[in-house]
Amino acid sequence: MEAKEAVAKTCVKSRIINQSAITYDVFVMVVAAPEIAAIARPGQFVHIRLTDALEPLLRRPFSIADCDSSEGTLTLIYRVVGRGTALMSGLKSGHTLDCMGPLGNGFTLSGQRPLLVGGGMGLAPLLMLAKTFCSCSSTLLMGGRNAQELFWPNIYRDVCNNIYITSDDGSLGHRGFTVDLLPGLLQEKKFDVVYACGPHVMLKSVAEVAQKYHIPCQVSLEEYMACGVGACLSCTCAGTSGKRNKVCTDGPVFWTEEVVW
Repeated sequence: MEAKEAVAKTCVKSRIINQSAITYDVFVMVVAAPEIAAIARPGQFVHIRLTDALEPLLRRPFSIADCDSSEGTLTLIYRVVGRGTALMSGLKSGHTLDCMGPLGNGFTLSGQRPLLVGGGMGLAPLLMLAKTFCSCSSTLLMGGRNAQELFWPNIYRDVCNNIYITSDDGSLGHRGFTVDLLPGLLQEKKFDVVYACGPHVMLKSVAEVAQKYHIPCQVSLEEYMACGVGACLSCTCAGTSGKRNKVCTDGPVFWTEEVVW
């Protein structure tokens, strides 16, 4: 297990280049943040505050879905879940955001034959990871509640060579959960590392299956983060070392053996 490096970060005023709706409550936003884009790695996130509003007071964390260091841009894919994201979804090109990042420790790019497993909005941070592995034959196993939520195949179509889809109600792909297909994929012994992001219950199941087949697995945890820099302790989780891990600074990406499930 590699030691985690100190994460460089900066705080900048980022101009929105464009924003569009993917579904009625999911949006994709591209912002200009060259200082952050120059050093961002897959699995890291940014902490954003709306510059023209006093409410919400606290910043909100957003996974970096994509990054173009040559253009100096970041892409965020997010769902409207409260007042902050609702206000953010109404912003237009030219508006600015107070953007701090890149934050957290990202994925360790240790595999040559990676399997990516994502559920719901957990597929957002896996996109940049998949693009980083473009020289490999990366495979994606994705899941969602229904076909309406599974707009992701269009986003990943030119990124991953193989895509397996599950939906809870069977309206798209295999009826069931992502973990239903995971044992069959790992039995083929084509993969040397698993990367996963999604709901906690999904990650716990993925960790158990990966351990059964002796395949290293990294997970990106989704926790509420108030400060994003390890000061408030609102995002801690139990670690196997006996200490509480700070998801915002020790993570959000962990090897599965670092986490108490």
